[in-house]
Amino acid sequence: MTNEQVETKSLDVDEVAIERSASIEIGGEKYKLILTTKATKEIAKRYGGLENLGTKLMENKDFELALDEVVWLVTLLANQSILIHNIRNKDEKKELLQEDEVELLTTPFELAEYKNAIMVSMMKGTKRHIASEPEKNVEVG
Repeated sequence: MTNEQVETKSLDVDEVAIERSASIEIGGEKYKLILTTKATKEIAKRYGGLENLGTKLMENKDFELALDEVVWLVTLLANQSILIHNIRNKDEKKELLQEDEVELLTTPFELAEYKNAIMVSMMKGTKRHIASEPEKNVEVG
């Protein structure tokens, strides 16, 4: 098995999940941050919707509170890939990340970098494919 196969095996998620995820490393282990419908519902409960999330993260003046929010989001989004893995691999389930584990295995500098990964996973998770249709009943002249 090559190194690349071993890395992919650590959290084997489907191609669609890979396409809509951002990768981070916590404590030497790779995780995919994925915005799922389940995660979107949790974010909506906490922030009132995805549109309020960016504002909350960027405007938070309290350093400790800002760190708590990033830790919560990283844990939530990283656990989505674990939950997907567990659905597909019922005999090889992995334990979910806990917020205190994320806090212990990361530095504030890494959390700042994870903010970018959070935003990338959000953008990928909410991207829309818009197909334009010809306008009907358009008057000419």
